[in-house]
Amino acid sequence: MQISPFRIALCLFPAFIPALYADESPIAPGTSLQPVAGTFELADGPSWDGYALTVPDPFTEKASRYVPAKGEWLPGLSDRRLSGSFYNHGVTWMIDNGRAEILRLDSPKEATVIHREDLEADKTRKPNDLVVDRSGGIYFTLTRAGQVIYVPAGGEGIVVAEGAISANGLILSPDESILYVSEAGPKNILAYDVKSDGSLGDRRLFAKMEDGDPAAKSADGMTIDRAGNVYCAGPAHIWIWAPDGKLLDKIACPERPVNCTFGGSDLRDLYIGAFGGLYVQRMRISGVSPQPPAAWPEAKAAVMPSVTLPEGVTPHLDLTYAQYGTRKMLADIYVPSGEGPHPAAIILHGGGWHSGDKMKFRAMGLELASRGYVTMAVAYRLSGEAKFPANIYDCHAAVRFLRANASEYKADPDRIGVVGGSAGAHLAGLLATTADISELHGDGGNPGVSSAVQAAVVMSGPMEIATGNVAESSLNKAAKKQNAVWLFGGSIKELPEVYALADAHQHLDENTPPILFQYGGTEDPTKINPSLEKMKKLGIPAKVLSHYEGGKHGCWNRHPWFMPMVDDIDAWFQEHL
Repeated sequence: MQISPFRIALCLFPAFIPALYADESPIAPGTSLQPVAGTFELADGPSWDGYALTVPDPFTEKASRYVPAKGEWLPGLSDRRLSGSFYNHGVTWMIDNGRAEILRLDSPKEATVIHREDLEADKTRKPNDLVVDRSGGIYFTLTRAGQVIYVPAGGEGIVVAEGAISANGLILSPDESILYVSEAGPKNILAYDVKSDGSLGDRRLFAKMEDGDPAAKSADGMTIDRAGNVYCAGPAHIWIWAPDGKLLDKIACPERPVNCTFGGSDLRDLYIGAFGGLYVQRMRISGVSPQPPAAWPEAKAAVMPSVTLPEGVTPHLDLTYAQYGTRKMLADIYVPSGEGPHPAAIILHGGGWHSGDKMKFRAMGLELASRGYVTMAVAYRLSGEAKFPANIYDCHAAVRFLRANASEYKADPDRIGVVGGSAGAHLAGLLATTADISELHGDGGNPGVSSAVQAAVVMSGPMEIATGNVAESSLNKAAKKQNAVWLFGGSIKELPEVYALADAHQHLDENTPPILFQYGGTEDPTKINPSLEKMKKLGIPAKVLSHYEGGKHGCWNRHPWFMPMVDDIDAWFQEHL
């Protein structure tokens, strides 16, 4: 039997099979905690809105907004004892501890009261911290009462947990199946299973701050990363636990930390609020992306495609499509109206393999769903978390999941396509060309189910990895972004076999499905010519479209290019699915 050269390469280079990182720190190697500002009496409950970091200070009764891109501070809400904030659905939500109110910010300096506790009846019922779920429901803690309250979107608050000793910080798991709550005094982290109506199951002990100092206070504010690692402020450190409760690392702080959140353009900056100052630590793994608003504001809607749920489309958000140990891989599936079975499309986001999230393609997923496709926007592991071939393992696992569960989501298992942009386009091309390369399929679940796709759309991404721009840039040590080096663990000269494994052009054969290549009008479509020539010789249908005038890289997620590009994707799938 002839052995595949790609199988040989994997055997020769087992170090590049992705580790699960179950015992590794999520702190970025070679980095350290950096001060941002030392002008706070208490930098409490920070939150990131995609542009600025909101930092409440209950002692000075005001919130400040930090814009990292400009290095400037802006004024925020004032004359309130603000203790916590959280950003989701395009809105910043805050707690006014002094007035026992939950606020929705209508502008940086104006707010609407969403919920108020009755201090006249009980002066101890002052909210401490909050988190907002994907439905717009709000969980918050009442520290002295030892309770967790849930306020459904548009509804009244209800007690969902009692008996938590000095209930303090809280955070939801990435799939929102677990609510974590810190007990300040005993320094415990509790876990509650979340039910479909927002209520909670019985509590259990998730972790304990075993710091050797019973007198030191306290377990405080919390956040979580996309891998499900739990972060909590302690007496002198930010503690980090894996989803199974194993302690991964601690970040020492010069002052007592009180809360933390992820921010920055790629959500890999961990901002830490403390008594006296604000700090930032660079991480390997990004935070959890917020849900977008139900509709963009008017000014933004002129540029950004709609993320409003179309009539007749049913969303299934944060589904686990694969699991590696405790690491859950999540996807959003949108099902059109009608009995089906419908053609389906796997959608892969870009971001240089090191950033981005399934949220980036929500608009495309919704638009294609409104046209009769079952769409599945996939979050895959990024290069900071796991090296190649982890990301392509995830892509194959996503196809297997959708095919194995086709009847549940009204999808036709024999008509599944894939769409990807930029780095996601590379993965789309690699997915389409490696249905028979089992070494790249991984063990994320549904073994024995085919991960073949019947058509593909590659938007401004490379097919060639071992040759061309990607290989050349890996040798340029002066380049600011060596994305391929981060993904593969070295340059083409150091790891030629690994680059070859990732090269969709080399995998092209007679079993490759039809591929549409799309480029913005300002991009160079001739990059794809070697693959076009090879596909032509193999008799594989292919087309290149670049008539999107003025379109730059990433124009598929912007008006006026979004709809014409989706029109062409739809036409391609109608022809080949």
